[in-house]
Amino acid sequence: QVQLLESGGGLVQAGGSLRLSCAASGRTFSSYAMGWFRQAPGKEREFVAAISWSAIRIYYADSVKGRFTISRDDAKNTVYLQMNSLKQEDTAVYYCAAAGQLVVAKSGYDYWGQGTQVTVSS
Repeated sequence: QVQLLESGGGLVQAGGSLRLSCAASGRTFSSYAMGWFRQAPGKEREFVAAISWSAIRIYYADSVKGRFTISRDDAKNTVYLQMNSLKQEDTAVYYCAAAGQLVVAKSGYDYWGQGTQVTVSS
């Protein structure tokens, strides 16, 4: 089993930046691909970014490409999401998730954190 805990959410102004962290415990972290998803009220949970074992491959949703950066530190069992140039439409609960291989579909992820709220004001 893998346990995931997100942190770093908060309130920021449009154009600002925020860095989310996801701390993992349990099975060897380095063997998992990690992803970030988000869910706004009344909307489905959507893919944001994913990073493979050893960061060999990284994928981003078109809506965040060029603004967000996903990274991982296997020594600390932590994955990060650096969010720059934030927009009001980025407002959502952000979740990290772990998968055995790199995928973008939420159904491919085996473990999920409880989420952290990100609110972007005008």
